[in-house]
Amino acid sequence: MPASPSTARAINDRLALRLLQHEGPLTAGQLKQLTGLSRPSVADLVERLTAAGLIEMVGEAGEQRRGPNAKLYGIVADRAHLAALDVRTEGVTVLVSDLVGRVLAEASVPIGGDTGTGTAVEQAVSLVERAAKEAEAVGAPPREGLRAWGRLHTLGIGAPGLIDPASGELRDSSGLPEWHRRLVAALQERFPAAHAHVENETNLAALAEQREGAARDRDTFVLLWLGHGTGAAVVLDGALRRGASGGTGEIGFLPVPGTGGLPSATDCEGGFHSLAGSAAIAALAGEYGLTAHARADEPVAAALVRAAVDAPDTGAAIGFLDALADRLALGAASVVAVLDPGCVVLGGEVGQAGGEVLASRVARRLRQMAPLPTEVRASALGGGAVLRGALLTARDAAQEDLFTTAHRTDTHQVVAAAQVVSAK
Repeated sequence: MPASPSTARAINDRLALRLLQHEGPLTAGQLKQLTGLSRPSVADLVERLTAAGLIEMVGEAGEQRRGPNAKLYGIVADRAHLAALDVRTEGVTVLVSDLVGRVLAEASVPIGGDTGTGTAVEQAVSLVERAAKEAEAVGAPPREGLRAWGRLHTLGIGAPGLIDPASGELRDSSGLPEWHRRLVAALQERFPAAHAHVENETNLAALAEQREGAARDRDTFVLLWLGHGTGAAVVLDGALRRGASGGTGEIGFLPVPGTGGLPSATDCEGGFHSLAGSAAIAALAGEYGLTAHARADEPVAAALVRAAVDAPDTGAAIGFLDALADRLALGAASVVAVLDPGCVVLGGEVGQAGGEVLASRVARRLRQMAPLPTEVRASALGGGAVLRGALLTARDAAQEDLFTTAHRTDTHQVVAAAQVVSAK
């Protein structure tokens, strides 16, 4: 059946908003060309979206030619603010952006292992609050009656551990500090009007690599996270796969040769983590006499790998990189044999530091171990992929909510007007 006029309008509006989201500001003529709609239909949707406060004129096109200039329309960026959090065991990083992703504020706070749970939670929540206030100072003045952080619409939170696929909550997990599990509830209490979306950090990194990084041309791939710890994220046919309990990709628990033991249900020591975690890589580098100074908030393994890549002609650096590639190929081969992803991205700070030098070594070993053709790529975003993925998730959720709310409001107004006419 053909769509009703109201449904057709909603579809056209959503299409125009998506184009403005991905292409940036456009003229009515460009919207007509990209949507295939008639000129009157485009004029109607521009009027509707402007009245709904979703788009506005942001400039003019054609200043360099003679004749009247065409109005440029863009999404109202200050309609809502978004907060993205990267929650680690040693601290929290937050950035706040507008609705189109322009970063307005960014900050971080270290949280020591001896910090009490209540203090740690308050430090993290206060950090978000300060960043939200700073973002308000940078952006347009807030609407009357709002608190300084009143435009904070959505929180995207990346955290280690398992996320319950039914409730979306961070599950109890051994080795993680208690304040991690209390943080989300505290954020929702401090920002009751904001929607919170929690996701495993490695999954968010994969989303960012797929949208903006090393896997932009892939709809099926596996991200092998190499940072302080290890993990994996699985994207099949364009969709992130979380598993029945949210545990897809817990590759640190994968039993592999060369660890001298086996992991348990509560401890990944003896699993792949014992070969590819930052501490294990640092110990391996020590065997080759390599040393390096890590940057702030960077795993020491990333500094060691970067130093080896920068000095590839030395025997110690070559031996270290070859030995590390042997280890990483074990985890990658296990994933490839089960999923056949066609592409493995070496993610996290270590994967980015290794670059093509390390990725090519892993690829050669993988060809010898696995019968399935698999490309190995280095991360383009490194450790920053988690924060970027959290922001992308928050932006998608906020735009979906705001765009849908506007259409619901428009529909209700149409129904109400029809009822008034009928009554007359």
